[in-house]
Amino acid sequence: MLTIPNAVEEVIKKKPFLEGALVEGLINLSALARQLKPEIEKQVGKAVNDSAVIMALNRLVPRLELMSAMKFKKVVENIGDIIVRSNLADFAFTNSATLYEKQAILLDRVRNMKDVFCTFSQGIYETTLVVSSSIVPLVDEIFRDEHKISQTQHLSSITVKLPAENAICPGVYYYIFKELAWDNINIAEVISTTNEFTVVISDDDIHRAFTILMEAKRTAGL
Repeated sequence: MLTIPNAVEEVIKKKPFLEGALVEGLINLSALARQLKPEIEKQVGKAVNDSAVIMALNRLVPRLELMSAMKFKKVVENIGDIIVRSNLADFAFTNSATLYEKQAILLDRVRNMKDVFCTFSQGIYETTLVVSSSIVPLVDEIFRDEHKISQTQHLSSITVKLPAENAICPGVYYYIFKELAWDNINIAEVISTTNEFTVVISDDDIHRAFTILMEAKRTAGL
């Protein structure tokens, strides 16, 4: 059976937003202890007092603060270029036997166009297309016979270059997305490759999102 401190740590590890709130000092430990007690008792196999859970939380929080600061610094200080694009549109189409052919036609039509953004992200049942607003009429023309699920305009994107070791560093995306989520910034799409990712958000949120990421990077470098 686990000890009470070990059980508390296991429970908190499974709840990343709870961990973040503890680090920020936003949670009443007495109230949290009462809420966690049934789960702690199940793990340790016996009844526990609120005070024992509170003591375990008090001992855990400083370690969480240190671990969070170290992980965040490691992730953010190694972020490379941050590139902003504006005037984007987002399309979602149901996957079909002819969709690949339409994608090839679009790519062939835009390959000689300068400063045009065009990317596809294929899921199991649907495919997302994010393009420069300037080629929206072209997309409408080429994909007119496909089943369009949605279309959103007035979007912008932020592309973040990640360090090569990000693939073996847990929590890379969490620590970055947490910064955006705390400021209530909605992410319309996420486009990811091995060492970079792009978030697509509303034009209204682009300035705040860019400022948040740049400030996080600057603070981590201090």
